[in-house]
Amino acid sequence: MSPARNRLDSPGLRELAACTRAEADREVPDLLPAAFAELGLLLPPADVLPPANTVPGREAAARALARRMLAGELTARQLASRIHRHFGHEPPLVEQLAALDEAYDVLGHGCPGSRSEIDEEVVAEARRLAL
Repeated sequence: MSPARNRLDSPGLRELAACTRAEADREVPDLLPAAFAELGLLLPPADVLPPANTVPGREAAARALARRMLAGELTARQLASRIHRHFGHEPPLVEQLAALDEAYDVLGHGCPGSRSEIDEEVVAEARRLAL
């Protein structure tokens, strides 16, 4: 193994890599400090990277998803869907995106509006969140 590769490997990092998506929310917060320490890294302070299960953490995650959509990594529909699936209608910061996900779901069932109109609203919300 190359020296560079050794620096990016540790038992804790392997444990993190082995986590499934289903396990991630509950396992990663406990495994991350040890993995960082084994690699000689410091965890960012909580005010920079708040815990995921807090309102500031959820808001930071929502803002990161919004920036990904604005960068072209997600469609407007994907952003609304992920926000709604992961956060529901809470915190209040994401409530409009969750409602827009529901609007996508009822398109074509006698409800007013078009997909492009909803896309425009999602983009506007993403811009607001990304600030």
